[in-house]
Order: sequence, then C-alpha cells, then structure tokens
Amino acid sequence: MANYALLLSTTMLLLVLGIVMVFSASNVVTYAAGEGVGLTVTQKQLMFAGAGLASMVVISRSSVAGIRRAAPFLLIAAVVGLFLVFVPGIGVSVFGQRNWISFGGPFQFQPSELAKLALILWGADLLTRKRKVIHEWRHLLVPLIPVWAAIVVLIVLEGDLGTTIVMFPILASLLFVVGAPARVFAAAFGALLLLVALASVTVAYRMQRFRTWLDPASDPSGAGYQIIHGQYGLSTGGLFGTGLGASREKWGGLPEAHTDFIFAVIGEELGLIGTVSVLAMFAIIAIVAVRVARNSDDLFVRLATGGILAWIVGQAVINIGAVLGLLPITGLPLPMVSYGGSSLLMCLCAIGVLLAFARSEPHAASALRSRRGDARTRLLRHRGYH
Repeated sequence: MANYALLLSTTMLLLVLGIVMVFSASNVVTYAAGEGVGLTVTQKQLMFAGAGLASMVVISRSSVAGIRRAAPFLLIAAVVGLFLVFVPGIGVSVFGQRNWISFGGPFQFQPSELAKLALILWGADLLTRKRKVIHEWRHLLVPLIPVWAAIVVLIVLEGDLGTTIVMFPILASLLFVVGAPARVFAAAFGALLLLVALASVTVAYRMQRFRTWLDPASDPSGAGYQIIHGQYGLSTGGLFGTGLGASREKWGGLPEAHTDFIFAVIGEELGLIGTVSVLAMFAIIAIVAVRVARNSDDLFVRLATGGILAWIVGQAVINIGAVLGLLPITGLPLPMVSYGGSSLLMCLCAIGVLLAFARSEPHAASALRSRRGDARTRLLRHRGYH
C-alpha cells in the first residue's frame, strides 16, 4: 500500500497548502471589494474541495472495470458541456473566454476540465480494446485523433489557449505508452507549434503576451506588469519567506495572485523552502504514477496513468514556468493549489482514479484482502464465534 499511502498523503498536503495560500492571496482583494471579511473566495474553494474529496474517495473505491465502463459516458458529458457554453443563457464569458456553464448564483463549471479526464479514460479504453491491431495506422489514429481534434477545436473556439496546450501532452502520453513511432510525436509537436502560432497571431492580446514573455521590461506598467511583479514576489521571499500572510505583492501589485500566479505568493511568503516543497510534491505524484504504471499488467491502467501524469504534472510545469518567466503566460492554474473550483474538482477526481489503480496492484489487493479477513475474524471473536 506504499504507493496508495504516498499519493494520498501528498495530495492532502498539496490541497491544504493550496487552501491556505488561496486564503492568504485573496483575502486582501476580497475585503477591499467589500465582500465580508475576505472569506468569500476561500469558502468557494473549500466547497469545491469538499466535493472533490468526496468524489476522490468514491472513485478510489471503484474497480478498474467500473472506471472503464464510465469512460464513454464521461466523454459524452464533456462534449455536451463544451457545446453548452455557446448556448445563450447557459454559457458564461470570463475575461474574454466563453468556457463556463452557469448553474445559477456564484456556481459555474468549466467543461474543458472534465474533457481532460474524459479524453484520458476514453482514449485509454479505446487503445486497450484495439491493442491487437494497434500496429496498423488506421487503428492507432482513428477514432482517437478525430475525437481529440474535435474537442480541441471546441476549446479553441471558447478562447482557452491554455487548456488547448495541455491537451497535446495528454495525447502524446497515450501514444507514447501504447508505443507509437517517433514520427507521430514529431507531427504532433509541429501541429502544436502551428496552432499556438495561429492562435497568437490572430488574437492581439495573445501576441502581446508572447512579446512580453521575450522582453517583460519593454512594457513594465502594461503587459509586462504581471511577470515583473511575480518575479518581485519570488525574489523578495529569500530562503524562508516573509511569513504566511505577509506578502506585499498581493496588495494589488500582483494581478491574479490567487489564481495563475499563486506560486509567486508562495515564494514570497514561504520562500525558497516553500516553492521547492511544492515542486517536490508534484515530483512525488509523478514518481508514484510511474510506479503504479510499471507495476500493472493492465494496458488501460498504464495508459490512463500516463495521461493523468501528463495532465497534472504538465500543467504544473506550464504554470510554474510562466511565473518564473521561462514560458509565456497561458492562464492555467496550478493544479490543486490555485483558486478554481472546476480545476480542483477534476484534479481530485483524477487523483481518485490513480488511487483506485494503486489499490488494484497485486500486493495492495492482497494486503486489502488480508486486512478485511483480519477485521472479519476480530468481529466474529468479539461476538463470541470461533
């Protein structure tokens, strides 16, 4: 049960850190907006964290076969949700991106987050069922590529370039685990560069983001403001940080401090130790995922684990890279740390899938059966049976 325990404990640590930092990074702005004592944002995050933990527990108790059976239904739900964002009165536009569904009041959901997990599980199930003919091109790429491309097109039409980029490592991981030839990855990488270039050139603010990434100091009070102040936060934290809640950048200096740039607040308040700890926790999740995949003889488990690994760790790398100035800003949250109910909920569901896979490992399954047997024996002895 080592993989299971390590993954669960690391996830809980990351989740608790995220909630604490969301409160720290958002309470000043929320209070300034006149919304109580600054708990509004944190309360929403806590509600989604509760729903995500409940979903994680339920999924972690599911069988691998049950998860496979649910895959096509999740994909259908994700595609329907991606279409619903374009329906007036249902879809909601946030910062120019129409990628939210409103459930009334403050509750909204982002179907593209569901699409990540749905595509991973459906793609893993598809390739597993076709494993005997996977060496043929048409079976390797059809219908996986057309369905993936349709989802990506819908996400692009919503204006969400960040999620679009994450869909590429997800596809690459599925093809890598199943043993696709190198030229397929070369074509996918070329397609990614072309798509990013087209999306950047055709939209003015994205082109500005790219230019700003190359030279943030060229527009320090405009497009480069967020990058510069994110680096200010990281640089002033030192080794131990300024102390929890003592960030100066969150006082209006750093835009989106509790979402895209929460890593900068962690660096300022908790210092290098805090940022390295976050990196270590994502590294542990990656190591456990690799171990779970290697310990399994089930191709579906290996494929789905690889896809989830590419999603969560890949998104973390993109987010942290943007804060450090190594990558352009894409608007992606830091998984399980940044504020964002849809992202948090679906990441915890994905962790639930990994936990279910960890429980299905041969040694883990034997340990669980032994524990259940011991518990039943103790119960019978307590009742006076022999």
